[in-house]
Amino acid sequence: MTPYLIRNVSVVGAAPTDLLIRDGVVAETGSGLTAPDAGVIDGTGLVALPGLVDLHTHLREPGREDAETVESGSRAAALGGYTAVCAMANTSPVADTAGVVEQVWRLGREAGLVDVQPIGAVTVGLAGERLAELGAMADSAARVRIFSDDGHCVADPKLMRRALEYVKAFDGIIAQHAEEPRLTEGAQMHEGEVSTRLGLTGWPAVAEEAIIARDVLLAEHVGSRLHVCHVSTAGSVEVLRQAKARGVRVTAEVTPHHLLLTDAKAETYDPVYKVNPPLRTDTDIAALRAALAEGVIDIVATDHAPHAVEDKECEWAYARPGMLGLETALSIALDVLGPEWDLIAERMSRTPARIAGLDSHGVDPAPGVPANLTLVDPAARRVIEPADLASRSRNTPYARMTLPGRIVATFLRGEPTVLDGKAVK
Repeated sequence: MTPYLIRNVSVVGAAPTDLLIRDGVVAETGSGLTAPDAGVIDGTGLVALPGLVDLHTHLREPGREDAETVESGSRAAALGGYTAVCAMANTSPVADTAGVVEQVWRLGREAGLVDVQPIGAVTVGLAGERLAELGAMADSAARVRIFSDDGHCVADPKLMRRALEYVKAFDGIIAQHAEEPRLTEGAQMHEGEVSTRLGLTGWPAVAEEAIIARDVLLAEHVGSRLHVCHVSTAGSVEVLRQAKARGVRVTAEVTPHHLLLTDAKAETYDPVYKVNPPLRTDTDIAALRAALAEGVIDIVATDHAPHAVEDKECEWAYARPGMLGLETALSIALDVLGPEWDLIAERMSRTPARIAGLDSHGVDPAPGVPANLTLVDPAARRVIEPADLASRSRNTPYARMTLPGRIVATFLRGEPTVLDGKAVK
């Protein structure tokens, strides 16, 4: 394993220092370090962050390798500064058994670009009718601790309660896609002024808020851990704020696109802007940004959702919902939050690692710490060209936008996965 000496780099925004990476850990920090056998990286002007951790990634394998594979998604993640991602269960077959989650976990290890932690399904086949093999997945080699039917809501309150009770035994988490399906049947976009003008069936904010309100009450009653996926409305923020004030064991995430893009994008009828939950309003964005800064929303998660061309380049009504996110998330965070490095490290690395139980991730670079880190050039600006993305899919809503920040290098346990902005393998 080649050692690396990163000279004159700012660690999470602090004064410049040198970092020596050797044998998979940060071996030493300080000024004027020397290591004749080390590869040298000039870190002047760069910021070192703990490797980013994504709690919400769709890698599509097994079943939809035309849209993404574990390897291609892992490469996209590394290029985005990530060292660990949690892979959602809506694959084909669904990751609802120990065998499937172990397959995803092994594919991640073979790719060797990021740590891939599978998320298991809550219900068999995501059908919302009976619990999946939660205990078997938890006891598998993949050591699953988060379970989600993401893409589908666990709408049955009795089943949701049983799931929360079951995972409490091993301090697991139920991650809910909050959407009351009876309120969103046929929905095409956010219900509001724009949907009325366009004549598209609306997805009301209350469909999200009602499920979150129900589930925090269930989690409070059971004393179990609940995580709310892709929060998108101002009303949801208020429900979460009240629940946290009562001590409910609830965490929540927001996506980059819900922090930046509004439902006005639907006026183009470009299906790249179709996502679930839908893009909301300026009022919602303001509430989400404030909640993220405050900590009512705990983390930024990408909801990276690659789709094959035929699933996106079609009429709006027939397009699959979802957007790419791994390679642009940090740039959107910089655009939204500014260079608030400690806040970015907290919301995109430390806290998601803590929620997922990934102990070797989300730790600021320091002597003795596993060398899972990323180097960012905050002064760089880049134009997003879909053809340059590592993902197999091209459904980015940021095409040809100029965004701040560039990932210069990413290290996974001391091994570079990205150098000079390019994937190493």
